[in-house]
Amino acid sequence: MTILAEPPPHTDTLAHNHQQCVDDALKIADQLCTERGVQLTAIRQQVLALIWESHKAVKAYELLDRIKPLQAAAKPATIYRALDFLLAQGLIHRVESLNAFVGCSCSGHQHEQLLLICKQCEQVEERMAAGVMQVLAEEFRQAGFSAHSKAIEVHGLCRRCSQL
Repeated sequence: MTILAEPPPHTDTLAHNHQQCVDDALKIADQLCTERGVQLTAIRQQVLALIWESHKAVKAYELLDRIKPLQAAAKPATIYRALDFLLAQGLIHRVESLNAFVGCSCSGHQHEQLLLICKQCEQVEERMAAGVMQVLAEEFRQAGFSAHSKAIEVHGLCRRCSQL
């Protein structure tokens, strides 16, 4: 499997180009779906693009409201089917504590996630945090616990908001 360069992580600069994040995410999604023999339909592309328009978690019904001008016939099931596909392909993450979704910045490979969620600006930053995940894996091993997936969500203030 070929892995394209990952979309840039969240930056705190006002000059951050979200359109570049959208373009990169769509390019990676197109490549991965082609390699996997699955179809990235127009609605799936539109939902993915809407998720990547910012680095904030977005709820399904917000996506529905935003996609209506593009797809007048869109229904909740339309959005949920697209979200299920994007989740299954590893192109987005579900932020369980917010019941919302964010783009995955490492779509090219399986990984565990640490999500840093700013309670002020609502930005979500995905971190690899390999050391943290290794410590957790050791704790699970010692407990005899078999984890099927690991996602850690931490709420607080991002660097920019904590400096304000």
